[in-house]
Amino acid sequence: MKILIPTKLDKAAAATMAAAGYDVVQNDTTPLAELISAHPDTAGIIVRSEKITPEIIDALPALKCIIRAGAGYDNIDYVYARSKNIDVMNTPGANSNAVAEEVIAMILAAYRYIVPADTTTRAGEWNKKKYMGHELTGKTVGILGLGNIGRLLVKRLQGFECTVLGYDHFLSKQRALNIGATPTEIDEIFANSDIISLHVPGGPSTKNLINAELIGKMKDGALLINCSRYGVVDEDALRAAKAAGKNIIYCTDVHPKDTAAMQPSADVADLLLPHLGANTKEANKKAALKAARQMVDYFTSGDTSCVINGEKPKDLNPAHLHLATMLGKLCYHTGGCKPIRKVECTFYNNLRSYRKWFTPWILEGAVPGAEKGLMPAAAEASFREHGIVFKAREPKDDKQYDDALTLDIFMEENGAQHISSVRGMVVDGVPVVSRIGDFDHLYAALEGNTLVLRYNDRPGVVAVIGQALSLAGINIENMMAPSHHASGTSLAIIKTDKPVSPQQVQGIASTIDASLAFAISM
Repeated sequence: MKILIPTKLDKAAAATMAAAGYDVVQNDTTPLAELISAHPDTAGIIVRSEKITPEIIDALPALKCIIRAGAGYDNIDYVYARSKNIDVMNTPGANSNAVAEEVIAMILAAYRYIVPADTTTRAGEWNKKKYMGHELTGKTVGILGLGNIGRLLVKRLQGFECTVLGYDHFLSKQRALNIGATPTEIDEIFANSDIISLHVPGGPSTKNLINAELIGKMKDGALLINCSRYGVVDEDALRAAKAAGKNIIYCTDVHPKDTAAMQPSADVADLLLPHLGANTKEANKKAALKAARQMVDYFTSGDTSCVINGEKPKDLNPAHLHLATMLGKLCYHTGGCKPIRKVECTFYNNLRSYRKWFTPWILEGAVPGAEKGLMPAAAEASFREHGIVFKAREPKDDKQYDDALTLDIFMEENGAQHISSVRGMVVDGVPVVSRIGDFDHLYAALEGNTLVLRYNDRPGVVAVIGQALSLAGINIENMMAPSHHASGTSLAIIKTDKPVSPQQVQGIASTIDASLAFAISM
């Protein structure tokens, strides 16, 4: 069986697979198209940044498995691969230590002017007085994101006797303390830290997370490091702050594309690196060995636990999977978007047979920034990595909800836990929510732009909401506002023709004194 490695990967991968009896071809100098043409009998392929397109997949009729030696897999058309019954895997975690050490290197390089000092000394200058530096020892370091990389960074900082402040939306305070970081809110981290390092996921949930307000809170001379994703820092706001005289040192290793070009961060960054985070021989070897072992296990024992594009059962309605994601998103917002401690889900009727397949879809909806497209085992591991207990429950015998599912999210706020609970089903092919908390028999479609408000039940509130939306040029497409007589509250679920902005939501909530108010697009 032939395995192709068309990339500069540690030789340990080829050696491991060759020892297991595979015919391994490793070549990082020949163009990929030529390699594919020369080896049409390839059954498995391991890549790093090489793009695996539908054309490449079609040119390999014997291909069964593609492994990305690294965490991200956007360079692989895994959807098309699935349509050809080809499994795609990645090797998350292999690069974590490399990134953590890069952060330490960037801190020391920035604090001691390593790059400019070297350049000017080689040019014959002697700028000893100009490059008066700082020591890392004893500094206060704030870390946003205490996943694999953030936790390793905490360990690496311990030798420098730093005070470490940590923020992670999903970790309990005690677990953060156990890691070695004092749990701290983001604004406090920015106000009190000498150094701030970012290790959060990319995407809409974290775009411009580091905004003008947070930048304005930073100490004079503070150091901001972004080794997470491009777009997490509002670089326009940072640029404006620096232009106004704010003294901030900015180091970044992330860019819109990993390619030779004038990077948009060049004028605002004090230290700019070409995405070197995972670029160590040790990380390369870890990823290589992990990829090789996964490939061998895949072909010898049929191990698909690391597959990220697994095929769900053919008789499982995709609408039910979409329902799980939408319920997760709705439940998270209904609970006030607080740190999650536990997620429990009950599957009814026919859905009980497929409950493991719902785990990735629940993860995607309930946990902002969570990795998408995981297989069930990997999704369960991701829940654990976020410090969240996930449990699939058996329904009670006296409850019959047809093919429905109930989702309960246990959240923590100021040391106290509360539960956000929703139930939903698919009606005429459309996912609907049938219950939110104590409000039952809703049957609101989980699609489009939705505004949700809970308030004390009284006459005239619906008219106030309608007028506010009308003044904003937003049309109401559908609306229900049931009352819960025991609590004296009402719940308005409003479908609108366009998204309601956070400012508009806040204005309406203030006007009607809402106890819950949010808008989401589904």
